[in-house]
Order: sequence, then C-alpha cells, then structure tokens
Amino acid sequence: MAFDNLSDKLAGVFKRLRSKGKLSESDVKTAMREVRLALLEADVNYKVAKDFTNSVAEKCIGENVMESLTAAQMVIKIVKEELTALMGNQQARLKTSNKIPTVIMMCGLQGSGKTTHSAKLAKYLKAQGHRPMLAACDIYRPAAIEQLKVVGKAVGAPVFEMGTEKPEVIAKKAVAYAKDYGHDYLILDTAGRLHIDTELMDELKRITQTVEVNNILLVIDSMVGQDAVNIAKAFNDILEIDGVILTKLDGDTRGGAALSVKAVTGKPIMFAGVGEKLDQLEEFHPDRMASRILGMGDVLSLIEKVENEIDQQKAEETAKRLQENKFDMNDLLDQFQQIKKMGSLKSVLSMLPGMDRQLRDVEIDDRQMLRVEAIIKSMTKKEKAKPDIINASRRKRIAAGAGVKVEDVNRLLKQYEQMKKMFKQMNQKGAKRKFMRGMNLPGGFGF
Repeated sequence: MAFDNLSDKLAGVFKRLRSKGKLSESDVKTAMREVRLALLEADVNYKVAKDFTNSVAEKCIGENVMESLTAAQMVIKIVKEELTALMGNQQARLKTSNKIPTVIMMCGLQGSGKTTHSAKLAKYLKAQGHRPMLAACDIYRPAAIEQLKVVGKAVGAPVFEMGTEKPEVIAKKAVAYAKDYGHDYLILDTAGRLHIDTELMDELKRITQTVEVNNILLVIDSMVGQDAVNIAKAFNDILEIDGVILTKLDGDTRGGAALSVKAVTGKPIMFAGVGEKLDQLEEFHPDRMASRILGMGDVLSLIEKVENEIDQQKAEETAKRLQENKFDMNDLLDQFQQIKKMGSLKSVLSMLPGMDRQLRDVEIDDRQMLRVEAIIKSMTKKEKAKPDIINASRRKRIAAGAGVKVEDVNRLLKQYEQMKKMFKQMNQKGAKRKFMRGMNLPGGFGF
C-alpha cells in the first residue's frame, strides 16, 4: 500500500518524541530533520518537504508546544494539519455545467490508465444518479476504441465513436448526441503519448477550443514517483488542468506524488485509483489520507463503504434473526457475499485505526472466503436451514461438491456453532444491540 514506508518512519519519529515528555527546541528540530528525510525517501519534492518541515517546526516552537505535558501529541496534531493542508485541505469536486452535458476531458501520457479510469469515473457518476456517456477521442492507439467499448459496457455507460475522425470533431458530435439523449455527463477519452510533445498538446487544445470543457482531469500513474509531479506541472502549464486522478495508489508506491502535486501545481487530486476493478475509484479526501499516513485509520471512508455496498435491509433482517436465535447457513453465506462487495478483507480492516501497520506483514487469503462460500453452496436447502442434520455422510458429499477436505467442512460447522452460541449468550445478557448491523463479520473463519 502507498505510504507504508513513510508511515513507519513517521511512527518511529513520534515514538521517540513521546518517550521524552516535555520537548526542547532541539528535540523538535531533530524530529523535523528526520521527518524531512522520510518525506524525501517517499519521493516528495525537495522544496515541498523543506517547506513542510519548516512550517511544522515554526508552529511547534511558536505555539509553546514544548512546554505542554502532551507535547508529542500536539506535534502529531500539527503534522496532521499540515499534511492535510499540503494535499489541499478540502475535498475537490467536479465542476458542473448549467446545461447538459457537463464535459470532462481525460488526458495524460500513454499507459497512465486514461481509458480504464474514464470507465471508472463513469461508474462513479452512475452511482451518484447521473447518466454518463463516454466518447472515444483516442484515434491512434491500436484497439483504443474497442477497449473503451468493453469497459463502457462493463459499467453500463454508452460509448460514442466515429472511428478515426478528428478528435475535436468527435467531441463536438458527442456533445450534441449527449444533449439529444439526456446524458448529463460526457467523458472524453483522449490520446496519450510516451512523452509530452507539441502534437499532443495541440490536439488537446483544439478539443477545448471546439467544445466547452468543464473539467480537465490529468490521469497520472503514481508508480512513476517524482516524475508524476513533473508531468502534472507540464500539463498544467499548457492546459490549465482542473484536477488529478492518481492511479495505483494501492500499489507499492512511495506516495510522494500525492503529497507533492497540489503544492507544485496548485491543482488538487480529485480521485484515487485503488485497484484494478472498475469500481475501485475513490474520492480523494486530504484529511482522511493524512490520518492514514499517520496510522490513525480512515473510519469515515469505511463507514461510507459500508453504506454504499451493504444492503441495509438484509443487515436488519440478519440482526433480527440473530436476536431470535434463527441465524443459519443462508445468513452466513449472505454476510460473506456482502463483505466481498467492499473489496479485499485486508483493505477493509486496514481502515481501522492502528490496523494498517499490524496487518502489513500478515497474509489474508481472500480465497478462504470463496472456499467457505463453496462449502455452503454445496449444502441442500434443508442443510443450510438446519445445519444440525449434517452427519458424516453429508459432510463427505458437501466436501466433494465444494472441492475441499472433510476437515474444512468440520471446521466451518464448528465455528458456526461457536458463533451461534456466542450470539445466544449476548442475547441472554441483553446485548442484542451490540451486533453491528452491516458489519457483522463472522470471526475465526481462517482469517
């Protein structure tokens, strides 16, 4: 995950500060020197890192933080505030047009993920209740139009294309089509190059001169490190971009681009790609990202994920069945399927405060969830409703049907009984409301 190394380094700095009690000016300066080195190792722009640590040191010394009995906590608070400010303070949102469609032009270098993230953005907009349309303005890259059609179909967004017609002509016709058919957002997937050149920029400028573009979003691969910031600056100097989509923020990247883009270009990161799937695009919240960097978790994003992905009606029904001690294998299967919608188990748990660092070297095999699903699906309706009837011969049949060992079936049934017993005890103690609706993660299933 991005920022892992930076998070570890900062945690070490703050641990040393906490061990000192009251702090001296020398302690603060030493700590900020270590923070600056950590930022530089994370590929943060040198000037950005220097200005950041100078600002933190100035505030720590100027606000008499060092005289406080909780000096280390106050330093951490100031660092969090400065990190948030560094990334833009407030969440940046798309500008909307007062007439349809609102036009978004995606730009970037070849291989940055423009086409995929055009579809991701369309899916995001659909989830917001909009009717987005995609337009194929990349007429050079082999199979670019076909790729856009494939991802467009996958997210349920129509694709407008005119073959190898000039991109500005395609954009103009697409705007008219979107207006006629009631598509309130139009996303232009433009061509990229292996490097920034005059031809690329001229083409993009012709599009903006032909149609009214409300948002120019630059798609950048965060894996390219500090070069990402240089790319953003070059595009912004010529095109005046509105925001950035940073891809592969879930990968093994040092994270410096996310901390440098706003300071260098003045333009915010609007979205972050956090996985290969078409629903793995997140709004970029500077304050939440700062919390994650400092190991404080991201509970707000976790709550939003639960609200968006979990079927609240089913969660209520399951809670009621638990209260009435009627929880069976059908309910258990449903809970696994609900959790799967939220992404990998590790990514979900890492949003809890302190868990990111604890889970870093822990391998959580999401295939185990698939094995549990396979076991339950191999049961008959009667067996799912009344697991007590599953004898030795039934266990062999279920194991064979799921492609697992009988021991795996035995383990699941044992853990199911333990969980059922636990909830029964909770009910007897009047603790029914302790059950977390929507986040009722079954424990102990090999995770």
